[in-house]
Amino acid sequence: MKKKLGSLLLAFTLLTSLALVGCGSSKTNTKTTKEKEVKVGFIYVGPVGDGGYTYSHDMGRKGLEKQLGVKTIFKESVKENLADVEQTCEEMINQGANVIVGTSFGFMDGMAASAKKHPGVKYLHASGYTTATNMSTFFGRIYQARYLSGIVAGMKTKTNKIGYVAAYSIPEVVRGINAFTLGVQSVNPKAVIKVKWTNTWYDPAKEKEAGKALIAEGVDVITQHQDTAGPLQAAEEAGIFAIGYNTDMSTKVPKSYMTAPVWNWTPYYVEQVKAIQAGTWKSGSYWEGLESGVVSLAPLTKNAPVGAAVAVEKAKADILSGKNKIFVGPITDQSGAVKVPKGKVMTDKELLSFNWFVKGVEGKIVK
Repeated sequence: MKKKLGSLLLAFTLLTSLALVGCGSSKTNTKTTKEKEVKVGFIYVGPVGDGGYTYSHDMGRKGLEKQLGVKTIFKESVKENLADVEQTCEEMINQGANVIVGTSFGFMDGMAASAKKHPGVKYLHASGYTTATNMSTFFGRIYQARYLSGIVAGMKTKTNKIGYVAAYSIPEVVRGINAFTLGVQSVNPKAVIKVKWTNTWYDPAKEKEAGKALIAEGVDVITQHQDTAGPLQAAEEAGIFAIGYNTDMSTKVPKSYMTAPVWNWTPYYVEQVKAIQAGTWKSGSYWEGLESGVVSLAPLTKNAPVGAAVAVEKAKADILSGKNKIFVGPITDQSGAVKVPKGKVMTDKELLSFNWFVKGVEGKIVK
């Protein structure tokens, strides 16, 4: 009887334990489901209507919503300082955001400070270098597309003077100028690239004035690293040709526009959010190129020179195959000193800290 009673008690204990485990599993699953519900907050450095960089990110945000059905919020024209960025992060978290995307280099410190306070929130920061367990960096190898656009400019110029309206003298911008110049030189070694700094990301009037100043110096092609079409508008008014940036700007300046290195952020945002939803997301540093679809060269217009399309496609194929790594020696700086020996390929670390101009660039890096 004792044995039978003991067996009954054991069975009852096991059934009770299983019931409790079942209840515990149910709660755990509910919590996991809630953790997988994603709301993404986007912090923009300019207005979504800039037609350039911020607009491209906003298109990526809309693409994310469309493909995954997640909720998003955004704030435009946030100042690049720790206090404003950190406050914006707090506002978004209070609105339910558990993923924060910051689209400008100057947002880095504010996002890092917020990430320390909110370990359960994921942070994705464009173009920076600070990472944490819950904070990643991302960008694209837009310099590959800039190289291709340089081929178009080098084939188009008649004066062998090309203007470049540039934002800030940070490695990202310097790298782009150098890649563009190497693209130009690959088809036109005699051409020079004249640089004008604006120390702005978004200032249509100032950017247009910089374009006019370059035109006064005799350039007949203008390109840019700016968030508006200001420099291109200066080119259109002067009757010369232009290469844009960030988005296809063909409708804004149809008489001057030839092409542009452009962004498509949707693939990256979708990939990251899917990983977060699946619970497989890990912090890292994303820096992919033409093969990813995040960066590309916009279609050439009828303003592009004859033969440019063929030359661009060949160069693109060589980049994709690894045959053309762009920053491979010998490369000399403005003074003629060899900075990259023959056969050596610049490392990502070197590219991310670029602080010198290649030969052919006319302008100084402002420290």
